[in-house]
Amino acid sequence: MRSETIAIHGGYETDPGTKAVTTPIYQTVAYEFDSADHGASLFNLEVEGFRYSRISNPTTEVLERRVAAMEGGLAALAVSTGQAALHYAVVNLADHGGNIVSVPQLYGTTHTLLAHVLPRQGITVRFAESDDADAIARLIDEYTRAVFCESVGNPAGNICDIEKIAAVAHRAGVPLIVDNTVATPILLRPIEHGADIVVHSLTKFMGGHGTTMGGIIVDSGKFPWREHARRFPMFTEPDPSYHDLVYVEAFGDAAYIGRCRSVYQRTTGSVLPPMSAFQLMQGIETVALRVERHVENARRVAEFLRDDPRTEWVSYAGFPESQYHDLACRYLGGRVPSLLTFGIKGGFEAGKSFYDALKLVKRLVNIGDAKSLACHPASTTHRQMTAEEQRMAGISPDTIRLSIGIEHIDDIIEDLDQALDAARPLRETPQAAE
Repeated sequence: MRSETIAIHGGYETDPGTKAVTTPIYQTVAYEFDSADHGASLFNLEVEGFRYSRISNPTTEVLERRVAAMEGGLAALAVSTGQAALHYAVVNLADHGGNIVSVPQLYGTTHTLLAHVLPRQGITVRFAESDDADAIARLIDEYTRAVFCESVGNPAGNICDIEKIAAVAHRAGVPLIVDNTVATPILLRPIEHGADIVVHSLTKFMGGHGTTMGGIIVDSGKFPWREHARRFPMFTEPDPSYHDLVYVEAFGDAAYIGRCRSVYQRTTGSVLPPMSAFQLMQGIETVALRVERHVENARRVAEFLRDDPRTEWVSYAGFPESQYHDLACRYLGGRVPSLLTFGIKGGFEAGKSFYDALKLVKRLVNIGDAKSLACHPASTTHRQMTAEEQRMAGISPDTIRLSIGIEHIDDIIEDLDQALDAARPLRETPQAAE
């Protein structure tokens, strides 16, 4: 089945007892054992089943199977937020120490996690000069545990050449982790291009309605842990914290997710509630239709802003002149996601006036909602970064990030038009002219 169909049917078959077509919400903490031996078998991972909802839950398991299938992966682990998913994805590889090599174009909180939080946990992060594969290759050494990138950068809108970056990572014997939040598996499936691990903030386009937080880690099942046992002993050697379990033996090709669930989800508990899993699945059922409208509306908005004399610049990979246009055609089939940035003539103050004048477009820091959203990254999502770090991430002081929703396109453009007009007096002041 294709991702559009999997989004509706994947991971669930009609309940044989109740005949319920929609996935039930299993709002329970624990599950009864048939006997002491049955409980022991569950904890020994000798039989399938549920033990405790901090570890797994039947509703959440459907979500995991569905998203894994949409991405073309083997297994998945759903957690409470996208940031928790990224944190687990990295520490599951590097909790013995080492470094992660990353592109610089990152979501602001992701940068904070990598640049400041992980180093305090003994994991060094090296940021390449750009998203070019050669720039990444120069930073990989014997202590590197993974390479990380966002398939489509938030908010830079850059598109990574996943195949080249994956080749660089694999030559060095490390996996590639790709954050696919912005593209979604409707536009791009990174595993098909060499990615080993995919993470999502389900809060964004997948959920799509700005109501429910969640994250997920998808394992391709393709990285050869046994071949790189020296670098990744946590998968191939006995784990004393789990009665000397060897993950590649217990879980086979799903060793990565098996360890992530058994070590990190079980002991630190970033749990996605079953009600949240249910709500996210309702959003996922319509993600393909929403993405079609997102893409088309964004194209129309980008063209409007590019042709408007009141704007200074527009960054949108759908334009032939964009440095990422060829990659957009190659990886996305020319269907560019609805995240774009632009600047207004008159600089920061004019941009602030524009931002304050928005009416239909909501001023907030989320993306991927059915509603159109706007953000000023330099003062919000990327505020903790230095000016140079912001520049490398694709942010300037005048950058306005738009996440274009699925409203009628004329209503979106009319709101942007009136807000641009509201900024006109500032653009015409002598200070602005200078």
